[in-house]
Amino acid sequence: MNKDQLYMQRCLEIAQNGLGNTYPNPMVGSVIVHNDKIIGEGFHHKAGEPHAEVNAIHSVVDKELLKESTIYVNLEPCAHFGKTPPCSLLIKEMNIPKVVIGCTDTFSEVSGKGIKILQDAGVDVTVGVLEKESRELNKRFFTFHEKKRPYIILKWAETEDGLIDIDRTEENYGQPTWITNTLAKKLVHKWRRQEQSILVGTNTAIKDNPSLTVREWEGNDPVRILIDRTGRVPNTHHILDNSTKTIVFTGVDKENSENTDYCKISFDKDIVPQINEYLYEQNIQSIIIEGGKEILQLYIYSNYWDEARRFVGDKWFKKGTSAPKIDIAPISQDSIGNSRLFFYRNNDAM
Repeated sequence: MNKDQLYMQRCLEIAQNGLGNTYPNPMVGSVIVHNDKIIGEGFHHKAGEPHAEVNAIHSVVDKELLKESTIYVNLEPCAHFGKTPPCSLLIKEMNIPKVVIGCTDTFSEVSGKGIKILQDAGVDVTVGVLEKESRELNKRFFTFHEKKRPYIILKWAETEDGLIDIDRTEENYGQPTWITNTLAKKLVHKWRRQEQSILVGTNTAIKDNPSLTVREWEGNDPVRILIDRTGRVPNTHHILDNSTKTIVFTGVDKENSENTDYCKISFDKDIVPQINEYLYEQNIQSIIIEGGKEILQLYIYSNYWDEARRFVGDKWFKKGTSAPKIDIAPISQDSIGNSRLFFYRNNDAM
């Protein structure tokens, strides 16, 4: 790893501190180097707050050194006026002579404009250092802007005999059937905090009565999304308690209520593109889908998914609802206590 790659790796590391907080903005880290020594660094903390380059520049004690320094940033500096001024103009104004960028920003308001501002000002610009890693860090952001839909993560837990649930009767509705352990539960709540929204279907909402919050982890609750074609989920269930922002996709006419929006779609057509289009319009960049089987399999069959995370617990149900089927090999696996966790990546995602 050469020096540029080393400092870019540091940008990527500190950028991750913003995961789950920067939506709809990307995660960005910045490092300023003078004579092979880091003299400043910063990352984007939250949408509406200063960007990574601004925080890095402000952290430099002796601003005169900026005229002899290199600033590293994993994403092209912005060129437009939003809630904050353009970072490319700030770099130009501070007379920083060299900029090293991980990857270009394909967001239409930037898309090469930041680089052009710098080059027109005579700044030495290098682009493409750890480009693959830089795009991977902001996979949600790039998927949203390039494919006009959220980044979609599927998640479920199944037993050793391939079941996702027991045979339910109304007597055991209202509580989830636990397959994994408390460590896995904490990890799932951490994942929820990292994504902008979370989706379940009617049967899961009725049978498990989930809150879909991050009770086991610190952070913001994701936007809750429910697919409820005929409005079967009772208003007394947690997902309709108005405690956090909720979107319900339905086939019937219903009025919005406090914190809950109803979106009528056509169930005579493929519902996934309709959901994707609405969520794109709502500026929701990522979604984690937690079931049940019918919804998960729908997204798998339609090929609208980017990642899948499959737990296998050490339980046997012998009879019940079979787990979704995914026809590719996992890219990795891990152990979470007495549960196994398999990761999948869809390189052919629509």
